[in-house]
Formats: sequence, C-alpha cells, structure tokens
Amino acid sequence: MMALLEVEDLRVAYGKIEAVKGISFTVDAGEVVTLIGTNGAGKTTTLRTLSGLLKPVTGKITFGGEVLNGVGAHKIVSMG
Repeated sequence: MMALLEVEDLRVAYGKIEAVKGISFTVDAGEVVTLIGTNGAGKTTTLRTLSGLLKPVTGKITFGGEVLNGVGAHKIVSMG
C-alpha cells in the first residue's frame, strides 16, 4: 500500500532559529495520526509547512504520490 502522506527529514526555520529539526513520518490511508508536544515543540510549524504556508529548509513532503515542496497553499488545500 502506498502511503497517503510521507514526510522525510523535514527542517523548518524562522530566520536562524530552527523550529522543526528533521522529523520524518508516514501516514497511510485510513490511519489517524496526532502530533503531541510541549509549547514550542514545532507542532503548528509542522502543520503550516504541510499546508504550504511555510517553506521547509530541507526535507520532502509527498501527498498521494505528488511532491508538495514548492506547491502553493491554495493548491494543497484543494487536494484535500
């Protein structure tokens, strides 16, 4: 089965401050996943990056087999 969402070595920064430091995970169709962490752990930054509002410094985001890096938020939202 192909993963619905794949995140590989995602790193996101605000200027020189690295907010997300190399996370990777896979979500299969029908699977429920939660992001848990303390304040400042990068949960919101991760979701903003997945939805195209922020650009990752490095890493790869794939949804339904399509690479999302560089895709605008409006297109990502329309993908579901």
